[in-house]
Amino acid sequence: MTLSQSVDQPGRLSVEHSAIDGVRVVTVRGEIDHTVKDVLSDALLVPDGAAAARTVVDLSGVTFMDSSGISVFIGAYQATAGGAGWLRIAGAQESVLRILQIVGMDTLIDCHPSVEQALAA
Repeated sequence: MTLSQSVDQPGRLSVEHSAIDGVRVVTVRGEIDHTVKDVLSDALLVPDGAAAARTVVDLSGVTFMDSSGISVFIGAYQATAGGAGWLRIAGAQESVLRILQIVGMDTLIDCHPSVEQALAA
């Protein structure tokens, strides 16, 4: 079953929410920098301010990410790690994946080539 909700930051960031077999999938497109970090943070957290138990973040449409994005992912990971859930990143383009690797984020949050692989892991 797939449920969708969309949030747009015109010209900058697009975020869509869906659910696949009980796993929350957050699809992000555009650029992640300090001007949209709050939008991304809100997209990764559920209304009570916590991360969903199981979340895959599809970054295949993200063309740029700075340290603001790293900070948001650390916060979402910490919110998820407190429970029995997990946070996974899927489809990061080479330039974004390289940033994740440089800061060691890929050792904290599992990174997968596709949403399908992240869901199956």
